[in-house]
Order: sequence, then structure tokens, then C-alpha cells
Amino acid sequence: MTKTVNILGATGSIGRSALDVLSRHRGEWRVRAIASGSRVRELAEAAAACGAEAAAVADPALKDALAAELRARGLATEALAGPEALCSIAGDRGADAVVLAASGAAGLPQAFAAARAGRRMLLANKESVVCGGALLQSEIRRHGASVFPVDSEHSAIFQCLAAATPGQRASAVIWLTCSGGPFRTRRDLSGVTIEEASTHPRWKMGRKITVDSATLMNKGLEVIEARWLFDIPAERIRVVVHPESVIHSAVAYCDGAVMAELGVPDMRTPVAVALAWPQRIESGAQPLDFLHLKPLTFEAPDTQRFPLLAMAYEALSEGGGAPIVLNAANEVAVEAFLGGRIPFLSIAEVCRRTLDQVHFGSPDSPEEILEDDRRAREAARGLIDSSLR
Repeated sequence: MTKTVNILGATGSIGRSALDVLSRHRGEWRVRAIASGSRVRELAEAAAACGAEAAAVADPALKDALAAELRARGLATEALAGPEALCSIAGDRGADAVVLAASGAAGLPQAFAAARAGRRMLLANKESVVCGGALLQSEIRRHGASVFPVDSEHSAIFQCLAAATPGQRASAVIWLTCSGGPFRTRRDLSGVTIEEASTHPRWKMGRKITVDSATLMNKGLEVIEARWLFDIPAERIRVVVHPESVIHSAVAYCDGAVMAELGVPDMRTPVAVALAWPQRIESGAQPLDFLHLKPLTFEAPDTQRFPLLAMAYEALSEGGGAPIVLNAANEVAVEAFLGGRIPFLSIAEVCRRTLDQVHFGSPDSPEEILEDDRRAREAARGLIDSSLR
């Protein structure tokens, strides 16, 4: 029987990887609906390629443009628009699975919609876990949803923990690998350009997540995500820099055994794992050839040059709304950097000052999370504007 899947963030790197994997298994999977932020042309092209019944764009003002692009391709695909349409696709009970690959905290309502619908969640939007925290996990459990992480690191951890008993998990230590980003060996970061920070040595990703990799904020967000996804406290989540990106992460057990997942850097592998687990399906990724592997290296992260990683641990320790504040400040600061308004090093400074100034208790609803996110963004923008005067 053919199963159906919806994809949010269909025009991003994860969404495109998901569509590629699905195209290899048309007899087993059918794409029901796809969504994107604002890329109407790319969305229409994806709809034509996968045969989606519906396509949605986040910006309501772009609905007519999307409809025109779909008509121009002779498609009967329904055009939808607005945040409500995206949440409807995420919570579609007619779909067997949903890929949550929207960028940033904007994906939070979609994650809650999928959780409340009891969907199989292929989760690539780490910010929804960072901001949703215990509240999102509670909704997932209450409604019987299942989460399969699509980040390469969290997919690796998921696989390494798959056979562990609750008792074995209780003492397990996560080794979260980190490429080190483009500036791992660069001492002076004061003159980093937008182009330099937007180019990753190993992975092809969107500009925002690539900048996060350059500051190690991406790894900080992944530490927070791992804490909630696997219910393992921060003191047992350790980051190790592994520039070759062959070991995607590992789990150490009390008996001295360490289980790791290895592979070439290709996001199609974690997509295929999340889509078919506990089965294995072909993803299109090249197999790892041990006979041609170069030496693998490991080193401790430098939190002096990359303070955002330490801030993530601090936010976890503080609890409450601190992870929401840190994520919001980072999104605002990265946007300002990519817009040429602040230098690279100011990203961490904006996050530090916002985290010091803005404090919230634990939110009780998605609406409270979004309000805390809005207020933290407002504070971060105020700090940036005052520094530019």
C-alpha cells in the first residue's frame, strides 16, 4: 500500500533531499502536499516533479503568484497560502508522515500541529525543539506522535540509541560531532565576510544554517535539541570537533562500548532513515569506502573564539525561556549580518547581551513561546539599532 507524505520547507536543502529520496520509491511513497516560505517558482517546479496535490507558501501575499506558476506548468495542484495553511499541511491526518524542514522558529507552530495530529514527524527544524522544549515533548507523547530526527548528528544518535534499554540510556554519554565550520583554524575572525561565512567546507546548506555552523551556534542548538529529543541531560552531551564529518555522532555506554554511525556527508541518508525506520531503503548516497578513508581527526571546540556554543549550555542550565531568547537573538543577529548591518563577531555579542537582559519563565503554550520569541527579537533588534546609531 502506498503511503503519503507532506513536506514543509520543500525548497530548502533538506526538502530537496527528501524529494530526491522519495523519487526513488514512487511505488511506496506519494507526496501529498508541499510547502515553502516564499520561493514560489521553486515550489511550483517541485510540485510538477513530485505530483503534489497541494502546494502552500507562507506569505499570503504570494498565493496568486504561486497559483500562476502552477497554472503555467499545467498543474491541477491546489495553491494555498498563510501560516494556517502550513499548519494544516503539518497536521494533515490523511498523510502518513510529515517532513518538518522549515527554517527557524517559524516552524514551531507546524511542529505542534504535527504532534497534535499524532503524525510520524521527520524533524529537521531544530529550532522548534529548542524553543518547544518540554512542552513540545509532552504534546508528542500525549498524542502518540513519533519523532525521527533528520539532522545527521541526531539521526546518528537515534540509531545508536535504538537498541538501548531505559537503564542503559540513563548512563549513556552522547558525543555530538562538529565539523568546526569554515573558520576552525582561522585565528582572526574580525574581518569575516558574508561570502566566507556562507560557505561550508563539508555540507551544502542554506545561508542561515551555514552561518550558524561558522559561529558554532548550530552545534549549540543541536546540544539543546539532543537534550529534549533523547531525554539526556546537558552534562552528558559532549561536543567534539571532527572536521572530516565521517562520524556523524556516537553514544558511549557504561561498559566502555561506544557506538557510532558513519557515512559520507549526504543529507539523503538521515532522510531515508527517518522515512523508513525500522526498515532500510536506498537513499542515493554513496557508500562509505573504508579503504579510501583519510585519517580521522578530533579536537575540543574552542569556546573562546566561538562563545555561542558555551551560551547554549548556559541557556540549558538556566532553563525557562532562556533557549527561546538565545535562538531568537541569534536569528535576528544572523539576519543583520547577512544584510551587512553588523560584523561577524557581533552575532555573538548580540546574543550575549540579549541573554543577559531578557528573562522569561517556562512557557505554558505555543502562543506563549511565540510571544517570548517576539519580545526577545524586539530586544535583540533594539540592541543592534542602538549600536548602529
